[in-house]
Amino acid sequence: MEFIPFSKEHYEQLKSWIPDGSFLMQWGGPEFCFPLNNKQLDRYVNGDDQPGLERIVYSVMEEQAVIGHISLGAVDRQNRSARIGKVLVGDRHSRGRGIGLQMMEKLCSIAFDEMKLHRVSLGVWDFNEAAVRCYERAGFVHEGRKRDIRIVRGEYWSIYEMSMLESEWEEKKKAFLR
Repeated sequence: MEFIPFSKEHYEQLKSWIPDGSFLMQWGGPEFCFPLNNKQLDRYVNGDDQPGLERIVYSVMEEQAVIGHISLGAVDRQNRSARIGKVLVGDRHSRGRGIGLQMMEKLCSIAFDEMKLHRVSLGVWDFNEAAVRCYERAGFVHEGRKRDIRIVRGEYWSIYEMSMLESEWEEKKKAFLR
């Protein structure tokens, strides 16, 4: 598995993985509206929605095929923090094989080992149990739950806030070596 920069040539693949507005909200949050289009993706890639902050967007490759997507946004170099977002194992044949965990570990290595960040956070909808378990296995700690923050098709959604600190990442890496 490798990360490559997400580019216009990957737009159609990503859009094909987004079947409806609920899934788009689950994956991308309120910054996108269905149907996902190139203009929205251009704004996302260029960071137009987060002026003054950096975002790094990746396509996830395996055996020459794009199988997923992930980003590290709200990069604040002064405070050494960032936020993981837009995590998706889009290729159905790649799901259930631990790819999500590998993606999280690879992005944490970039964030902590290469970028020397201190804190990485993320938000995950509380009903997305598979993602919550993946993030817990990756070493993320629950910080709290924001209740009923979005209404989607008449139902309120709540989100867990999770994070990892550089010291926790270092402990996790030591566990890899055991």
